[in-house]
Amino acid sequence: MARRIIDLSVALETGIKSDPPSMLPQINYMDHKAGFATMGPMFPGLKLEQMIGGEAAAVESVAISTHNGTHLDAPYHFSSTMDHALPSGPRPSSTIDEIDLNWCFQPGVKLDFRRFESGYLVSAADVEAELKRIGHELKPLEIVLVNTGADQHYGQDDYIDTGCGMGREATLYLLERGVRVTGIDAWTWDVPFSYTRKRFAESHDGSIIWEGHKAGREIGYCHMEKLTNLHVLPPHGFMVACFPTKIRKASAGWTRAVAILES
Repeated sequence: MARRIIDLSVALETGIKSDPPSMLPQINYMDHKAGFATMGPMFPGLKLEQMIGGEAAAVESVAISTHNGTHLDAPYHFSSTMDHALPSGPRPSSTIDEIDLNWCFQPGVKLDFRRFESGYLVSAADVEAELKRIGHELKPLEIVLVNTGADQHYGQDDYIDTGCGMGREATLYLLERGVRVTGIDAWTWDVPFSYTRKRFAESHDGSIIWEGHKAGREIGYCHMEKLTNLHVLPPHGFMVACFPTKIRKASAGWTRAVAILES
C-alpha cells in the first residue's frame, strides 16, 4: 500500500506579511563561519581552519510567539475555563502541554468554503450543507479542516484580512458532535479582525469578537491556524497528524501538521 504525506504547514519566515506588524517573527541566521563564534569557545585553542571544510555549525536564533507559523491553539488561549456546557464543567482550561495527544492523530474531514467571500461568517447550516454535499457524517474526534483559500495569500499584504471565518454556532455544531481538533488555512479561525471591527463599530456587541474561538469556553477544543495545501486534499479518507510542541502552561504550540493518504 502506497503512502502519501502532504505538508499542511507554512514555513516560518521573516520579512513577509504573515502576522500583524507587532506579532511578526524574527529569525537571525548564522552561517557555518559565523557559527564558529558559538562553537569555537567550547574547544580552547581551536581555529576555524582546523575544522573539516573550514566550517563550524550553522545556527539560527528565533524570537517568535507560540502563535507564529502553523500552530495548535489550546483551550487556554480562548478562556481561563472551559466545558461550561458539559456535565463535567466548568473546569480550568487545558494548556498545550495538557492536551490529549489522541486528539492530534485522527481521520480528517475537509470542508471546502472557498466559495465564500472574505469576511463571511460561516453558520451551522453552512457546515451541515457541506457535510451533506461531500456525503459525510461526522464522528467523534475527527479533525475538521476548513479550506478558505487564504493560504494562497500567505506572506502578502492582504493575508490577515483574507478568508471566511467560523462563527460560534458553526464551531459548536462541530464540538457538539465530538470534534476536538479543527484547523483553517487562514490567519484566524474567526472572521478576519478587519471585518469584525466594522461589525462591532455598528453593533457595539462585544460577543461577536472572537466568537468562534470563544466557543471553546463552552466545550474545550483545539484548532490549528495558518494551514496550507488543503485544496489538494479529498473531502475525507485521510489521516491528520498535528502533535504540538510541548511548552509548559502555554496557550499554543507549533506543529508540523501533515495529512496522510493511503492508496
